[in-house]
Amino acid sequence: MDSTRVTEHPTSFDRPPTGADPTDPRGGLRHSPVPPRTSGAALPAQGRTGETPPTPDADSPGVFEHSQPGAEQAAEPDTHRPRPTPEGVPVQPGGAQSGSGAPAAPERRGASSAPVTERRTGQPTAPGKPTPMRRDGDRLRFVGAATRRIARGMDLDEIVMGLCRATVPTFSDAILVYLREPLPVGDERPTGPLVLRLRRTDRIPAERDTESGFTPAAQPEPSELESVGSELCEVRPGSALAEVLRGVRPVFTDTPAAGAALPELLGDGREFAVPDGRRAILAPLRGRRRVIGAALFLRGPERVAFEADDLLVAAQLATHSALGIDKAVLYGREAYIADELQRTMLPENLPRCTGVRLASRYLPAAETARVGGDWYDAIPLPGSRVALVVGDVMGHSMTSAAIMGQLRTTAQTLAGLDLPPQEVLHHLDEQAQRLGTDRMATCLYAVYDPVAHRITVANAGHPPPVLLHLGGHAEVLRVPAGAPIGVGGVDFEAVELDAPAGATLLLYTDGLVESRLRDVWTGIEQLRERLAATAQLTGPDHPPPLEALCDEVLDMLGPGDRDDDIALLAARFDGIAPSDVAYWSLEPEDTAPGRARRLARCALARWGMEDLTDSVELLVSEVVTNAVRYTSRPVSLRLLRTDVLRCEVGDDVPQLPRQRQARADDEGGRGLYLVNRLARRWGATRLSTGKVVWFELNRG
Repeated sequence: MDSTRVTEHPTSFDRPPTGADPTDPRGGLRHSPVPPRTSGAALPAQGRTGETPPTPDADSPGVFEHSQPGAEQAAEPDTHRPRPTPEGVPVQPGGAQSGSGAPAAPERRGASSAPVTERRTGQPTAPGKPTPMRRDGDRLRFVGAATRRIARGMDLDEIVMGLCRATVPTFSDAILVYLREPLPVGDERPTGPLVLRLRRTDRIPAERDTESGFTPAAQPEPSELESVGSELCEVRPGSALAEVLRGVRPVFTDTPAAGAALPELLGDGREFAVPDGRRAILAPLRGRRRVIGAALFLRGPERVAFEADDLLVAAQLATHSALGIDKAVLYGREAYIADELQRTMLPENLPRCTGVRLASRYLPAAETARVGGDWYDAIPLPGSRVALVVGDVMGHSMTSAAIMGQLRTTAQTLAGLDLPPQEVLHHLDEQAQRLGTDRMATCLYAVYDPVAHRITVANAGHPPPVLLHLGGHAEVLRVPAGAPIGVGGVDFEAVELDAPAGATLLLYTDGLVESRLRDVWTGIEQLRERLAATAQLTGPDHPPPLEALCDEVLDMLGPGDRDDDIALLAARFDGIAPSDVAYWSLEPEDTAPGRARRLARCALARWGMEDLTDSVELLVSEVVTNAVRYTSRPVSLRLLRTDVLRCEVGDDVPQLPRQRQARADDEGGRGLYLVNRLARRWGATRLSTGKVVWFELNRG
């Protein structure tokens, strides 16, 4: 393995002075290789080439098990400074490279190669296995490195993986992590039995190429550590496993309590795969309020057993992992709440409006900022019109989303009153001031009339819309910029523009065209060019599909262009042809219902819809009769032929009709009952000058 690789926690390259502890706090976790020794000889200190190093006694205070080579020879400093051993990489005793990174001295003639033994226990150390941590400094640095690795995770899988990667192979040969199913969130009190599910396992492969770090293609037979663990277990109250988890502290599995808990955790018969002795530690994972799982650390029989101090290491790992899991669960809940809040604040489905097709997109600023103040909306209006709204509240927080929801609700209410666009923005400005002095937002409100093929636009500090014509020409509409909502005391101006059939209007927020890499007007020009280029692909007579057009627009965003959330609303103007519209004005006289029936019959005959004549005459007569009874001004009657037949009757009385159940002896009160029974759908909308009652019938 390349000795130039550094660890996550780099050690000092300065050679310690004479008598200094080589595990200085300035350094990282050092696992120095143990050089091979001849049989019967003690652990030698590395001397200069050609010298016979002294053989000190193992218990002498000047000898450390993990001392750096040459630390005892301050008089003869080595010009080659030691290099740190990569963290988590098994140390190769007697390998081709020494811990200092220099080639090992050639073995002298006559010296026999004996197996390397662990000095304190006298047990042989298998090649390719990590040297156990024997010093408190080693343990302290390992715990610091492991906890930092665990703390880097943001979600549940990252934290569990960080625990596994930090402990294998440095601390254990294998690890099994069990978590509660389901995991409780915050102060929730879980109901039902305690169930643990095996979330992740990690282990050292039975054979590994220690020079390159790769596992061979031909996998060996599974070892006994690889057969440990079942997928799911239920912790019964009062059982041995429940008592161990309640005790919170890690325990060796050779204790009676832990030995009785293993069959319940791993499954019947699988506890025999756990190595004998103190080579397994069962550590409960306790969060802020309750036990949320357990971790099982395992060492193979060829490796030195755990010591009593290793229980403290396991306790630290379990504590930090459990707190990290609690944090990840809470973060996941917050992300879920943010997603739900954003989803409910935006329209779930766009309405199907007469004479216009709609498509939309919303992109959050980033994974860590899933909510924002951008919104869009499409609101059906009387007379087959539709209001198109797009807005942007400052910020990417829950507060911004809440303010956005209030402004969107206010805009829907004002649209239902059929107020002009500039009046809608004026009332939105007043609402923003009532919410707070620093509640700023931009908004663009447009009303499209498919019969007149006109669009009325009012702007409050928002980027101007772009209109893509049928021939492929894209233009930025010239609308007054206006002041943002929340400034107060500013008049808004509305302009009326042509909206030809086949054209596409694109409303967007500034996150689409403005970023750290470009200003807003450069982005608007790039958007215009992208729309024109996309329209050329479908030809001059066919507009591009709306969904594909939205995707093409979002593709213009580069890697550094996502500084803000993005709301996008595209409207394709189909319009209603004049030949599909019939309009009359009726005087409020007793003969008005009869005249309305004759006019409707003639229009249906001209459109070839005679099969609807009886239903239309009956419903038109009832609605016109109700309007003439209470009004003193002319009543309007309009028929629209689209995918359905729509009839609209308008008067100057603001009171909306309500359906009621007529009694058997009542002479009236059954008109709306008939409308409700025969029409596909119907409704009544209040206008600034009165109301409109409408109904729709399916075409035959």
